[in-house]
Amino acid sequence: MAPASGTSGPRTCAPGTRTPAPPPAYPHPVTAAPDPLIPALAARARVAAHARPASCPCGTATLADRPDGTVVRHGDTVAKAHPPGTGPTELAGRLAVAAHHPGVLLPPLTPAPLDLHGRLVTLWPYGTPVDPDDPDAAPWEAAAGLLARLHRTPAPEGLPPMRGPVKAALAIARLREMAAARPAAAPVLRAWDTLPAWARAEAPMPDTTTLCHGDLHLGQLVRHPAPGGPWRLIDVDDLGVGVPAWDLARPAAWYASGLLPPTEWTRFLAAYREAGGPAVPADGDPWPALDVPARALTVQTAARAVAKALAAGRALDEVEQAVLDACDRMAALPPQLPQDHAK
Repeated sequence: MAPASGTSGPRTCAPGTRTPAPPPAYPHPVTAAPDPLIPALAARARVAAHARPASCPCGTATLADRPDGTVVRHGDTVAKAHPPGTGPTELAGRLAVAAHHPGVLLPPLTPAPLDLHGRLVTLWPYGTPVDPDDPDAAPWEAAAGLLARLHRTPAPEGLPPMRGPVKAALAIARLREMAAARPAAAPVLRAWDTLPAWARAEAPMPDTTTLCHGDLHLGQLVRHPAPGGPWRLIDVDDLGVGVPAWDLARPAAWYASGLLPPTEWTRFLAAYREAGGPAVPADGDPWPALDVPARALTVQTAARAVAKALAAGRALDEVEQAVLDACDRMAALPPQLPQDHAK
């Protein structure tokens, strides 16, 4: 597919040919430090797996153990401990959205979280994740179609704002704490300062009604039933109402930073438009709508990259340096203002 005519393209840099690996959702087992939460999660997943009639291979694996979430699999069941400080009411509302829209989001096995070692825990069916070692098979069209359907779904009353800008602000706060005086932090902080207040989580978002995922990347898709069922979105921690272009911003940022091939970006954007997604106009230039969210995701990615490299005592790798270079260019160019378009 060719890009829509009249598309001016991103304003950070020319597209390139390399696709960064997605942040892992739960593609590979990890080695976890001793933690009473992990065996407790495994026990909960084991009970849930054997409570249902489906066959169970009885294998247990820790799929993720990070500050923002611990995930354990037993057979066809996954138990997830959500980030410390997660509000039970907000999480319950997000779980309800997933339960009510199983054609878009992977539905939870239970309607409400439980408390385990001071963490809120939810149970999910296991789904087959995107293979990070096969970038040519990345399901860009499926991701775009699911996002378009999500964005067209009426949001329930009382759903909180999606957490994308908050997560970007947290990444900047960590960078300031770790490395504000380091040279690598300067272009990131300059680019951050050019963003409007809503993108820095300092003001309400201009859209408070559209249902958004809040943290879309390829690690947020699984096939269910495993191994070959239809693709579904996972991870409702950041789901809420807000600016739908935020959900397109990570692939847009990769493209603008030279990390996503133009053909893959075109496939994603065209599939979103064909599915009636409201985040960008149906034709013409998408960048007035995408520019601010893509900049914000670029800054967030760069902030995390610099902090991670400093913590490990190493230099930035090629992909991390490309994102940092994009921040340097962004600081010299004001963001494009979004234009109204029919949803």
